[in-house]
Amino acid sequence: MRVLLDENLDWRLARYFDDDCQVETVNRQRWKGKRNGELLELAAATFDVLVTMDKGFEYQQNISKYAIGVVIISTGKNRNNRLEHIQPAMLEVNQVIKDVQPGQVIRVNADVAKP
Repeated sequence: MRVLLDENLDWRLARYFDDDCQVETVNRQRWKGKRNGELLELAAATFDVLVTMDKGFEYQQNISKYAIGVVIISTGKNRNNRLEHIQPAMLEVNQVIKDVQPGQVIRVNADVAKP
């Protein structure tokens, strides 16, 4: 499973993916600053799943036309994209990335994730 971490996520989050995941970051791909549509086109050519915290992603793009699944991690209003706020969601993220289909969006809430 090839996974791309969006630029709004800490690169250290890659450590928390299952061993069968090959994780890259938008920054390492040199795609930082790309608009979401362009990012989806580039990512779909190489990756199976894009993991992001961009809350508007599914509303700004017609994701069903791209050959990549998207997992959106959300946190509560008093939390942000810091590693310690997102890490609790990684068990669920690892489960859903196995099931997400191209063109599908799955949301994972870090505040209700089970440790």
